[in-house]
Amino acid sequence: MSRTQPTRRFVRLLAGVGMLAAFGLTGCQTDIGGQVLPSPSYMLDDVQYFAPGPEFKLSKEAAALKAFSTENDIGVVP
Repeated sequence: MSRTQPTRRFVRLLAGVGMLAAFGLTGCQTDIGGQVLPSPSYMLDDVQYFAPGPEFKLSKEAAALKAFSTENDIGVVP
């Protein structure tokens, strides 16, 4: 009987270590501000930066319309 007791302890210990290793390698992912952190490779991911654009999205169209109206003397100014 004394032979089975250490074997069970060893199996339980091995199973516990295996579960901890599986949880540690998997990682818990959380979505914060559009980023998924921490994943196992979040430190290796390159950072993307997008420069802020103009507040008025149709600035080119407005400039073209203004140029057209001054060119043709329509008198319509946006």
